[in-house]
Amino acid sequence: MKQKRLCYISRDYYNQTSAGNKAKTDTEETLVEMGAINLGLHRTIKNSKIFAFFCNLAGIIRACILLKKGDILFLQYPIKKYFTFICTVARFKGAKTISLIHDIGSIRTHRLTTQQEVKRLSHSDYILATNNKMKEWLISNNFQKPIEGLGLWDYRSPYFNKNSHPICNPGNISIVYAGAIHVRKNPFLIQLSKKLKTWNLIIYGKKEELTGWANNPLITFKGFVQPDEFIRTVKADFGLVWDGDSLDTCSGIFGEYLKWNTPHKVSFYLRAGLPIIIWKQAAVTPILEKAGVCIAINTLSELEQKLNELSSDELSKMKENTKRLAERLNQGFFLRQALDNYLSVI
Repeated sequence: MKQKRLCYISRDYYNQTSAGNKAKTDTEETLVEMGAINLGLHRTIKNSKIFAFFCNLAGIIRACILLKKGDILFLQYPIKKYFTFICTVARFKGAKTISLIHDIGSIRTHRLTTQQEVKRLSHSDYILATNNKMKEWLISNNFQKPIEGLGLWDYRSPYFNKNSHPICNPGNISIVYAGAIHVRKNPFLIQLSKKLKTWNLIIYGKKEELTGWANNPLITFKGFVQPDEFIRTVKADFGLVWDGDSLDTCSGIFGEYLKWNTPHKVSFYLRAGLPIIIWKQAAVTPILEKAGVCIAINTLSELEQKLNELSSDELSKMKENTKRLAERLNQGFFLRQALDNYLSVI
């Protein structure tokens, strides 16, 4: 029996500092290791949107020409403008499509209605949602195709953090918050700067994007650092995953979205050897709790008590669990597992 080809379409990623592009290129690395064939053009990273447009269009056209009957085409959703077209061509040529969801616009940006998004995704033969909460959301909105949850984003880097296992001292905890600082995404940091009294906060990002910071000696600003440099050098005990304008809950567009999506930041922290502090209602919290790599909280106000209750042995165990999980992320474990499950039943 002829073996089915696993295929994908590479593209120009414009820049690789964004979390979305990093997740996609890491996905491609795992696909290549699994023997997948790139039907598009060679992957490029150019700082030109015009180049990216024509490069991506040419790659899609090439892939549609080279696609064969029986192929399994792996897509990374959303694909602007072309997703329905690619799925239609694949079906016409007797190929199957499997689509990994990176972002659900109808939840986060509302540029599509839920019905429009479900209809668009239904053109694919099989869906990998980012986690089981997103899977449940799609099913509850009448999505009919086979669907499974990925779990966590894999994160590849040639570096490991040798500083991530210092002598564990629950009485002197340092927590990192890394990422884009913006008035719509994380204004809770301003409130935190005025109330933080018992643990150290290290912020990686451009503080100028927010105004009203209090002068708090427990807060250190590092500015922007390249991701691999962060992984190699960060010295802290935890990474914080929290969005919105409130210390009491994750609120607003970005905060609410944590109920459904899998933040790439989670894997970034884990890959740097940092256990996670995360909102209890976040979609990935059950995965992290099962792995023993997080402290889940309802409000940032309760974090002080949680840290006070943490023993040195518990913190050491959490960091050891994180180290093991980081090695899995570096090997593409979650995507491999999901694809192996799919390929074994077709």
